[in-house]
Amino acid sequence: MMSEAQLDAPKVVQRSSANLTFRRLMRDPASLLAAVFILALVAFAIGAPWFAGWTGHDAIEQYRDTGLSPVGLPVGPNHEFLLGADQLGRDVLVRIAYGARISLAVGVAAALAASFIGVTIGMTAGYFGGWIDTVLGRLMDLVMSVPFLLCALALVSVFGPSLWLSICVIVFFSWTTIGRVIRAETASLARRDFVQASRSLGAGNLSIMLRDILPNLSVPIIIYTTMMIPNSIVFEATLSFLGLGIVPPTPSWGGMLAEAGANSIYLVAWWLVLFPGLALLGSTLAFNILGDGLRDALDPKGRRVKRRRKPAKPVTEG
Repeated sequence: MMSEAQLDAPKVVQRSSANLTFRRLMRDPASLLAAVFILALVAFAIGAPWFAGWTGHDAIEQYRDTGLSPVGLPVGPNHEFLLGADQLGRDVLVRIAYGARISLAVGVAAALAASFIGVTIGMTAGYFGGWIDTVLGRLMDLVMSVPFLLCALALVSVFGPSLWLSICVIVFFSWTTIGRVIRAETASLARRDFVQASRSLGAGNLSIMLRDILPNLSVPIIIYTTMMIPNSIVFEATLSFLGLGIVPPTPSWGGMLAEAGANSIYLVAWWLVLFPGLALLGSTLAFNILGDGLRDALDPKGRRVKRRRKPAKPVTEG
C-alpha cells in the first residue's frame, strides 16, 4: 500500500525529445507565424489549378481583350484580375501560384540533394581523416572558389536553360555549406568513447557511421537543410531573372520580375514587381525564421540567453 504522501506527490511525466522540441517551438510566436505562412504557401502552390479554374484564366494564356487597356498597357488589380495582368495580358495571380510550385519544388529538391551530398562527403572526411580528409577538404575549397554566375552561364550555353539544370547548379554550389559543418562535427564525434567502444567490439566503419555518428548529427542536418531551402529559392529566382533558369512562358517569380523590368513596364504597372517580390521575400523570410526557431528548439543549450545581473552592492568601510 502506498502512503498518503506518496499518493499526493506530483507525478513525473516523461516526454520524448520530439515532444520537447515541439513544445519549445510552440512557445515561439515568430516560428509559429512562419510555419503558418509556409503551410499557406504550400496550399497556395498546390491549389494553383483551382485558382486557374476559379478565375477562368490559364497561367500562359494571353487575354489581350480584357487584360490590356485600349492603349496596350496591362490592367491593374480589378474584379477579373485580382492582382492585375502583365504586359501580355496574363493573370498575375495565377502565374504567382504556379511560380510558387517551381520555387518550392526547386528549393526543397535542391536542399535535400545538397544535404545528402554534403552529409556523405562531410562524414567521410571527418571520420577517416588523413589523406581522405585532405582531398575532400580541398574539394570543398575548390567548389567554393568557383564563380556561381560564370559556371551557370557556361552550363546554360552548352545544355540550354532548364529546371533540372537549375537544380544541379544550385546543388553544386550549396552542398559545401553543410559539408564543412558535418565534417567538423564528425571529426569530434569520432574520438568519443562510444565510437571507440563500437570499434573495439568489431563494428565496421559503415556501421559506426550510420548507427553511432549519424543519429548524433540529426540536429545540424535538420537545421542546415531548412536554412538551405530559402537560399535555393533565391538562387532559382536569380537564375530565372538572368534568363538562365526556367524557360518562358513557364511562370517563375524570378522570370516575372525580369519581365517586369523589360522596357521599364514596372513604371506604369507597379503590381508586376510588388506581388512577385512580396512572394519571394515572404517565402525566404519565413523559412529563415523557421530555421532559427528549429535551431533554438532542437538545441536549447546553444541559445544565447540574456540574463540580467544585479549590480554589486558597494562595499562600505566601517
